Amino acid sequence: METNVPTYNGYEKLAQFLKNNESTVLDLWEKSIVVSTDEDDKELIRKNGFLIYQLIIDSILDDYSDDDIKSLAHKVAQERADANINIGDFVYNVNLGRSLIVKHIIKSGILLDELQPIIDLVNRQFDRFCYYAVSKYTELKDMKLKEINLFISQSHKDRLSILGQMSSSFVHEFRNPLTSVMGFVKLLKAEHPNMPYLDIISKELEQLKFRITQFLHTSKMNTVIESRIETITINDILEDVVHFLYPSIVDSNIEVTTNMNLDVTVNGDRNELKQVFLNLLINAVDALSEEKEKKRKINIIAAADLDNISVSISNNGAPLSADEIKLIFEPFYSTKNLGTGIGLYVCKKIIESHHGTINCISTDDLTTFQVMLPINFAS
Repeated sequence: METNVPTYNGYEKLAQFLKNNESTVLDLWEKSIVVSTDEDDKELIRKNGFLIYQLIIDSILDDYSDDDIKSLAHKVAQERADANINIGDFVYNVNLGRSLIVKHIIKSGILLDELQPIIDLVNRQFDRFCYYAVSKYTELKDMKLKEINLFISQSHKDRLSILGQMSSSFVHEFRNPLTSVMGFVKLLKAEHPNMPYLDIISKELEQLKFRITQFLHTSKMNTVIESRIETITINDILEDVVHFLYPSIVDSNIEVTTNMNLDVTVNGDRNELKQVFLNLLINAVDALSEEKEKKRKINIIAAADLDNISVSISNNGAPLSADEIKLIFEPFYSTKNLGTGIGLYVCKKIIESHHGTINCISTDDLTTFQVMLPINFAS
């Protein structure tokens, strides 16, 4: 059974009908479209509507190519992306034009059974136009997003570089007098071993030195401090750190429990790893400093398997939210009111330089920072 197909004259008649009703269709289209912003160029939208309308007429007369559709679709997509128009609004407006054209084609006077091939053609052309336009629009938006991310990344690196330069200047001006003070304190302890408060002064100066060292690790150009790789027993470092912070732990009335019966060694820089665990323990003490309703506890666990050593430092202070955990290792982000936001960032950089990992898990009961280091790490 043959399908009724309009003759060539029928196509010409329909094309002429659409040309005669051009202003009517475009006026209705313009009145019905969604315009999201006041800045959107309505005159440009009208011109694009005319170009799409003309493309449909050319398609009915078989006077078009696929490149014509693609070229127009890419042009419109570029303009819509530049105007930052929502893709949903764009697709809605295009399909609105499709519906209006189909409605007017039905009013053309051509027999209904002859119209179906034409309507199918119009739908195919609109589908192809939408496909090309949305694909190009998505490509352009992805490119723009990559440019924004690149800019943010570069700005981030610039900030770190500036901070690194500031750190170098600060350390240069501060370290010499600090070293002198620490030297004279040692002399005083040697000459007057029973003099009160010297131990406290010495501990505070060591912590100040530790804070200064943190700044040195915030810039790549300043972290190229010669690392001295040696065989280290993690337990020894953890015991040194707990001993170093003992006055702060006692002063904050914190109960510290340890499970560190472990003689496994790793290869690494003793001072850098000590800095990591010192910073994690300081953070745990700080997290508990405002805890008033329950007994303050810190738990340190060291364990090992054949390949890795794991150190977990937990506290029962206020839990961290999921959003805070996502950002907590980023530079300049801090959950403390007066925090610099560089401590955990430095920890992450040091652990990664030792081919290890560091992560945070927080529940209502415990917040835990876990460090994993390979036992056979080689620089």
